[in-house]
Amino acid sequence: RNDSLNPNKGKPDLNMMLPIWQMASIFKQLVTKVTNHPWNKVHSDLQRLTEQPHQLFWEKWLQGLSASDVSKQILKSMELPKGLQAMGPGSTEASLLSAVASTLHTSSASITGQLSAAVKKNPGGWLNTSQPLCKDFGVTDEDIRKQEKQVHQVRKKLEEALMADILSRASDSAKDLGLELDNREES
Repeated sequence: RNDSLNPNKGKPDLNMMLPIWQMASIFKQLVTKVTNHPWNKVHSDLQRLTEQPHQLFWEKWLQGLSASDVSKQILKSMELPKGLQAMGPGSTEASLLSAVASTLHTSSASITGQLSAAVKKNPGGWLNTSQPLCKDFGVTDEDIRKQEKQVHQVRKKLEEALMADILSRASDSAKDLGLELDNREES
């Protein structure tokens, strides 16, 4: 019971009453912000309007998870180049790999890492959110040659596997056709 608000009790005790806003609200209507008026000093940032907000470090949700093939065998994780180093609290190579992969899929800009020197002192302070949380790095001609060599080797293995598959299917088809011909001759 709130006896201080009871009108039959006489003068209310102001020390016991909860503060109540006595003024009627004038902001019950929707407010429209006009930014294209020539005398308006407020300029909207077009990039800010087009980008959707996202959680920082959301890639950390992927920590501890790994990819598997159809037979539930865990696939070996990729190895990152030596120049790519994670930075920040709790950053691991796996979280950096997730961050780089997600940046490749969500952004068309090149990946350079965190370029600001202030990020090295305080990773959360001067963060470029469009880049993964890693030290800045450069790609050398030697790195490109190594990558091209690896791609060539993998493509060659894929070509050999596809040729072996085509040959095995062709031999299976020939065997099936031979069995059908034998069955027709016997009938």
